Amino acid sequence: MQTSAPTGPPGGLAPRERTLVRWEVVIVLALSLGRSAVYAILALADALSRGPLKGQSTALNTSQSPRPWFDLAYQLVGILFTVTPAALAVLLLFLTGVSAWQVLGLDLRRPLRDLAWGALLAASIGIPGLAIYYAGRALGATVEVVPAALGEYWWSIPVLVLQAVKNAVIEEVIAVGYLTVRLERLGWGPRRIVLASAVLRGSYHLYQGIGPGIANLLMGVVFAEWFRRTRRTMPLVVAHTLLDVGAFVGYALLRDVISL
Repeated sequence: MQTSAPTGPPGGLAPRERTLVRWEVVIVLALSLGRSAVYAILALADALSRGPLKGQSTALNTSQSPRPWFDLAYQLVGILFTVTPAALAVLLLFLTGVSAWQVLGLDLRRPLRDLAWGALLAASIGIPGLAIYYAGRALGATVEVVPAALGEYWWSIPVLVLQAVKNAVIEEVIAVGYLTVRLERLGWGPRRIVLASAVLRGSYHLYQGIGPGIANLLMGVVFAEWFRRTRRTMPLVVAHTLLDVGAFVGYALLRDVISL
């Protein structure tokens, strides 16, 4: 694995440009994962104030309407608008005069290698993640997470797959690729960048409880360091998609025989 140089000379920004880059990062995060982090922290505080987390639950991918066609429409529109900040981040990188696809490593130049590394990352993250989740449940530090709460429609599985892809794109593009590139532009060091990315990832999962927050923080360290060394987000998108497809679709298909 090779490490590429960051985009632009780090720390060589004029004061006005440095201020603009800082505000750009703040605004992108406020429109996306930073906003999610604030709500997740509030949700955790709310849950803790209600009593032990062990007796509480949270559902992901819920139905938005009792009428199937409107539910499908709400699901698809929600996916589209949620992933839009990732497109904004890519556009902002293009506006700096670089190829965002190349800078982020978000291309199809090495599909087989990206798939292989993505599958390996998914396996190495998924198994410890489940262990931390169940440990958190046993310790009462994690709410019960229901990964899929859609009705049983013909489109439920495809929508769950799209939800997984959406999560992977928005999180890996913004929390890893974009954030790393822009913080490097501001002159941040590698350890500080990895920590910032990991803390962001852990914080917007805190609505699930302490355990998932810790698990995702550790995942954030691995993913941020991977990008720092390889300059590719595509394997991370593959890994994240596989993890979420396994959780969402697996639960939807096996909900009658398993209890998470």
